[in-house]
Amino acid sequence: MAKTDSIQRKPRAARELDDLDRRILGELSRDATQAYAAISQVVGLSPPAVHERVKRLRASGAIKATVAQLDGPAVGKPLLAFIHVDTVGWGKTSAMMALGDWPEVEEIHSATGDTCLILKVRVASPLALEGLLSQLYDTKGVRGTRTYLTLSTHLERAVQAEVSTDLEDLAGIR
Repeated sequence: MAKTDSIQRKPRAARELDDLDRRILGELSRDATQAYAAISQVVGLSPPAVHERVKRLRASGAIKATVAQLDGPAVGKPLLAFIHVDTVGWGKTSAMMALGDWPEVEEIHSATGDTCLILKVRVASPLALEGLLSQLYDTKGVRGTRTYLTLSTHLERAVQAEVSTDLEDLAGIR
């Protein structure tokens, strides 16, 4: 069997999101604790209709989870950094994905350009970052890193449901 034959892909949601779905998702992304009645007033549907749409959005995978967004400094992790990881060969190995088990690692992204993976990490101190980098260098396949510390954050949010429809129509990109 060829290597690609063993890859199982998850089916995508069969239906596209409509404007009401996007408005509901927008409200939930601003405050996931609000009642369906409050959302219904904003989007112009009944609370049961909002509830049914939310159930459908969860089932389709458009809503992956409902979580609390924590404040890094408030939980003892004031230092935010992005680590570009250069690897030997393809970066997405089981050893590299195991980095996601560390509570300091918030995101792992495959990337194009001059790096293989980009990690978003939050740590308690520069010494903790040094310890994390030390552990990273002990990971099989890591060839090098470049670390970028944030000084301040001006915008940080989850994926937004709204879409800027004119971005692909801008002159000069076609």
